[in-house]
Amino acid sequence: MHLKELAYLVTLADEGSISRAADKLYMAQSSLSQFLQQYEAELGLPLFIRTSKGIRPTAAGKLFVDNARTILTHYRLVQNELWDMAELNGGSVIFGISSFRGTHMLPKILTRFYEKYPNIQVDIIEQNSMALEDRLVEGSVDLAIVALPLTKLTHDVEFLKKDEIFIIANKNHPVMEFAHKHSDRPGYWVDLHDTEAYKYILSDYDTILGSVSRRQFQKAGIKPRVNNTNITAALGAAMALEGLGLAFTYQSCAEPYADAVYLSVGEEGVFLELALAHPYSTYQSKAALALGRVIKEIYL
Repeated sequence: MHLKELAYLVTLADEGSISRAADKLYMAQSSLSQFLQQYEAELGLPLFIRTSKGIRPTAAGKLFVDNARTILTHYRLVQNELWDMAELNGGSVIFGISSFRGTHMLPKILTRFYEKYPNIQVDIIEQNSMALEDRLVEGSVDLAIVALPLTKLTHDVEFLKKDEIFIIANKNHPVMEFAHKHSDRPGYWVDLHDTEAYKYILSDYDTILGSVSRRQFQKAGIKPRVNNTNITAALGAAMALEGLGLAFTYQSCAEPYADAVYLSVGEEGVFLELALAHPYSTYQSKAALALGRVIKEIYL
């Protein structure tokens, strides 16, 4: 049994598809499929059930993959300790961040980090905040930026910054008739009740934007007109920018597009807090701590 093979099986379970797993592993789909067939034949039992929509672990497969994750996590921790002996002259960090937020925050973070630590590799895991908590619980990432409040993590995290949730609209959208200037800061705000007649583009329920936006509608006692309910935050913002509806976005992701208007939700606005989180392990590598310091230098 090789660590590479364990990594293949974990990736298959994570992706739920041989083709997607092969793409992520940069290998041919036929080679990965052949590997799985041979591995199952050697074990004498199936690890995955094949369906028309992909694959999912059998009971034996789930047990095997869970243990494979544990082995890979322990191996990575040992690696980190060995790299630490080289005093940040090598090593890697697995860093988790949402795809949407990462698009705007990562370039600045990585540029400064590589200026200081050119020999440390940062491997990026792109998932929403809720999924990243799962990763932290299982120990498959070394550091992540997550949104508060936490849903699964119970240990302390480091507060990073507040991030306002905006409504993004095209500057010519009729909702601008109801926009008000902030009295104490730049920008505009709008009452959710004044947006009820317009179409919304929403992210899925299992995302922070999707869940927060729905809570705000519920709190206001309104039922918005929604044409799309499971659009990614990036696509929703792009569609809103073209005037196809209203969408929600983050202040940290608000680009100064000529046609974009970012509206606070109510005069006071709606905010969430971002935090830096490590896995449960008591050991934190010097590389992960260094990356955390760079992120705090930029955003604190």
